[in-house]
Amino acid sequence: MFARNQRYESKNCPFCSDKHTKRNGRKLGKQQYQCLSCKRQFLGGTRLNNQMLWTEYTQGKQTYKQLADKYHCSLKTIQRRLDKVSIEYQIKRPKRANIIMDTTYFGRGFGLMVFMDNATRMVLHYAIVSHETNSAYKQGIDYLKVLGIDIQSITCGGRRGLRTLFTSTPCQMCQFHQIQIVTRYLTRRPKNIASIELRQLTLTLTQLDKAAFIKCLDHWYLTYEAYLSERSTNEDTGRTWYTHKRLRSAYRSLRTNSDWLFTYQEYEHLDIPNTTNTLEGLFSKLKRQLHSHHGLNEHRKLRFIKDFLLSKSRK
Repeated sequence: MFARNQRYESKNCPFCSDKHTKRNGRKLGKQQYQCLSCKRQFLGGTRLNNQMLWTEYTQGKQTYKQLADKYHCSLKTIQRRLDKVSIEYQIKRPKRANIIMDTTYFGRGFGLMVFMDNATRMVLHYAIVSHETNSAYKQGIDYLKVLGIDIQSITCGGRRGLRTLFTSTPCQMCQFHQIQIVTRYLTRRPKNIASIELRQLTLTLTQLDKAAFIKCLDHWYLTYEAYLSERSTNEDTGRTWYTHKRLRSAYRSLRTNSDWLFTYQEYEHLDIPNTTNTLEGLFSKLKRQLHSHHGLNEHRKLRFIKDFLLSKSRK
C-alpha cells in the first residue's frame, strides 16, 4: 500500500514500459519520475531522438554545441547518440545507367570517387581513395556491372589513358574539364594573338559539333603553324627547344581529345551528358554541409559522407 501523498501518473517507463510511475522531484529543471515496477528513475519531458538529432546535425547544419544547448545536455551525450545512428538505406538501383564519374578531395590523401546515374541522379557507388587512378575507376565500373546494371555510357574527366579501358562503352570527356586544361596552359588572359584565338575557340566547344570544331581547329593551326614551330637556342650549349611549349601543349590536348569530346552527339538517343557538372554540384553541396562541422575525426567524417551519398541514392 503506497502513501496517500504520492501522486501517480500514467507515464510509460522507458525501461519496462509500465505505466505505474510516480513523480520523484526535479533534476536540471525537469520533472523526475520513478517506476513502481522496476524502481528505476527517469526524467520526464521529451526524450532525445537519435534519428532526429542526426537529421538536424546533417541537414540542418547544427553543430554539437548547438544541439547540446538546445536539448540541455553535454557535448559527449550528443556525440554518443549521433555515433549510435545506423546509416543504412534501401536502394533500388536502375537497370541501365549513363554514368557520370569523378573524384573530389577533402585534403591530402583523402579523395572521394563517385559514380552517379545521370537520369535518376542516384549515387550508384562510391569509394574512398588516396589518389585518383584509372584502375580505381575500372574497379568501380566493374562493380556496377556485377550488380547487373547495364552501362550505356560513361562521362568522365580527362585522365590520360582512361578511355582506353572502356573500348566497348561510349565515353564522353567532360567539355568543362577540357576548357580547364586549356586554361591551365594559356591562363585566363593570354597575351599573344595565337593563344587568345585558341582560348576563344575552346570556349565555343559546347556550341559546336565535331566537324565544325575540327574545321576551326585546323584553320587555327594552319594560320599559326610557323609560330608554333619557333625554337629557342641556348648559345652556350647549342641546345634548342620549342619557344611556345605551353601553347603547343594546349593545341595537342584539343587535337588528342577531339575524338571523345563529342560522343554525346554521336549517340543522341542515349541522352549522354557532355559535362560532369551534375556531379560537381553534388560535391559542392557536400562540402558546404561538411564545412559546418570542423574538426571531425576520419571515422565521423566518413559516416557523414556515407549518409549524404546514400540519402541521394534513395529513389
